Amino acid sequence: MTDLATLLRARLGLAEPVPMPFERGEVVAEDGYTRERIAYRGLEGDVIPAFLFTPADRQPAGGVAVFHQHNGEFHFGKSEVAGLVGSPFQAFGPALARKGLVVLAPDAVSFEDRRAGVTGVEPDTYDWLQHYNALNYRLIDGDTLMRKTLDDAQRAVSVLRQLPGMDPRRVGVAGHSYGGYTVLYHAALDQRCRFACISGAVCSIGTRRRAGTGFTLFEAVPGLAKILDTHDVLAAIGPRPTMVVSGTEDKYSRDADQVVAKVAGDFITALRLDRGHALEQERFDAMVDWIAGRAFEPPPR
Repeated sequence: MTDLATLLRARLGLAEPVPMPFERGEVVAEDGYTRERIAYRGLEGDVIPAFLFTPADRQPAGGVAVFHQHNGEFHFGKSEVAGLVGSPFQAFGPALARKGLVVLAPDAVSFEDRRAGVTGVEPDTYDWLQHYNALNYRLIDGDTLMRKTLDDAQRAVSVLRQLPGMDPRRVGVAGHSYGGYTVLYHAALDQRCRFACISGAVCSIGTRRRAGTGFTLFEAVPGLAKILDTHDVLAAIGPRPTMVVSGTEDKYSRDADQVVAKVAGDFITALRLDRGHALEQERFDAMVDWIAGRAFEPPPR
C-alpha cells in the first residue's frame, strides 16, 4: 500500500527537498538573541524573505521553522513571529531563541513582503484579493497553492539544516492556525521534520463541512477529501514527536480530541483547553516549552 506522503506528493507534483542557498542581510542585536533578515528563492524563482533568530553567546540546541498565522492580516507575516507587530502570543522567534533554538520565520505567499506590489506591515485594500489570486492563478494552470506552500516549507527546513553547527536531527516545525495547517501537511510529507507543533489547525473535514467552517485556500486541492482526512495526515507524522494544541471553543479545532483519538501511537502530546482560536499566555508558554524540550532531547539515532 502506498503511504500517504508518497501518494500526496505524487498528487501535488511536489518535488523532493533541495539544498537551499540564501542571502544574508541586516542583523539586529536584541536581548538574548539576534534577528537577521535573510532571503532565498522559491520554485517559481520568487524571493522568500524571512527572519532568522539566533541565540546570543551560546551554541544552539536545534532549530525550528515557525510558520505564521493568517488572521485576515495579510500585512503581517514574519514580523508577527518576531514580536514586532500583532499579537504578543505569536512572537515565537524571540521566545524560542532565548531558549537556545535557531528560529526561521518566512513570509508565506501573499503575506507581508510577499504581497504583489506592496511590502511592509501596513494593510493594502487588495490584500485579500492577492491571496485569493495566489490560489486561482495556479489552479487555471493545473497547479495548486498547496504545492507552492509545502515547497516553500521544505525550503525553510533546508535552510535551517544547512546552517553551520546545526544538528539536522534537532530541526522541527511549528505554527498556529494557517501556520498550523502548513505544519500538519508539511511534517507529514517531509521526514526531515524531527518534531512538529500544530496549534489551532486539527479538525476533521466532515466536522468543518457540517459546521460551515472555512478551509484554507492552500487546501483547495481537487479530490483531496477523497484520499485523506485530518487523522490520516496527523498519523503520517508519527512516530516523530508531535504536539496538538486546541481550544474547545475554536471552530478550527472543534473535534481535535476525536481526531487525535483516531491516531494510533503515543507520539502525540495533546493540550486542549476551554479557549477560543487566538492564543493566550498559557498555550503560548506550553508550546514554547514543548518545542524547546524536543530540541534538547537526545536526538534519535
